[in-house]
Amino acid sequence: MSLSGNLTAYRIMATIVGVLLVVLCLIGLPLHYGYWVSDAAWLAKGSGAGWQLGADISEYLGVAHGWLYMIFLLTAFLLSRKAAWPMPFTIITAVCGTIPLLSFWAEHRATKMTRVAIEASAA
Repeated sequence: MSLSGNLTAYRIMATIVGVLLVVLCLIGLPLHYGYWVSDAAWLAKGSGAGWQLGADISEYLGVAHGWLYMIFLLTAFLLSRKAAWPMPFTIITAVCGTIPLLSFWAEHRATKMTRVAIEASAA
């Protein structure tokens, strides 16, 4: 696969993992554990509709995010080797995939660095 193809695969996986992580952390987990801070009936543990939605998001999206994060790590690693990223840059990019919203910054940063490498190899 070309460097451009690796970059495309990385960007797709980074976007998917980032969106799932945002939904999981900013919607699923607050709904699932909202009963700790609220007495609202719709957040009642075991019976509230909000709690059930949060539990489902946490269960299914949590598992999906975990598996897709492994694919993201693989695509990031393959891209890092092909684009000759420094090891600290590679590690920071991989770790940022675990932090909501920061993953989008890391993807932008990695894309910018890789496009420089693509332009350099074309010249």
